[in-house]
Amino acid sequence: MSEVVEGPSFEQPSSFAFTPENLVRAQAHIAKYPKGREASAVLPLLDLAQRQQGGWLPRAAMDYVGGLLGLPPIRVYEIGTFYTMFNLRPVGRYLLQVCTTTPCWLRGSDAVVAACRGKLGIEVGGSTEDGLFTLVEVECLGACVNAPILQVNDDFYEDLDGPATETLIEMLRSGAPPPPGSVAGRKGSMPMRGKTTLIEEPVGGGEATDAR
Repeated sequence: MSEVVEGPSFEQPSSFAFTPENLVRAQAHIAKYPKGREASAVLPLLDLAQRQQGGWLPRAAMDYVGGLLGLPPIRVYEIGTFYTMFNLRPVGRYLLQVCTTTPCWLRGSDAVVAACRGKLGIEVGGSTEDGLFTLVEVECLGACVNAPILQVNDDFYEDLDGPATETLIEMLRSGAPPPPGSVAGRKGSMPMRGKTTLIEEPVGGGEATDAR
């Protein structure tokens, strides 16, 4: 099931419709599929609706997407409630998604969670009163080699520890998020101490050779 964020009560909007710009994007997604298979566009359309709504997916948006694709509402609800990338309640401007799967846990994700809880004064699944932050726990984000990972909206922040997480939160709160990637300055996924292999110049200076 999708992550349900605990917080103050909220009202479901009574209606939803794509903006003209997003309707063009939606139609482009639908056009990727053969006639009779337009329902295959349901995931990108739900994602588009969630982004337009500010990070969450109300029932009215699911009904609207179902109408565009000719799907019964229940078919769309099944998808919206299954995938954890869809949020069924409002979330903060910054959705902090902490990976606590084994590789990140072994590399110190507990300290990342503790820093988020202490700095924001909320528990996992909660949102700050100012509406800036929501904290959730997620499964593997697929960047284990740079663990621990904190995904903020669409961006990955890697090689975190407690103090680095607190600094990241302060920068987000100030409206000046740092560039995504390794907070330790690691280039890609190379070893933290730099390259350990392929450090010599290639034979022949790397020039192309005739393979005939």
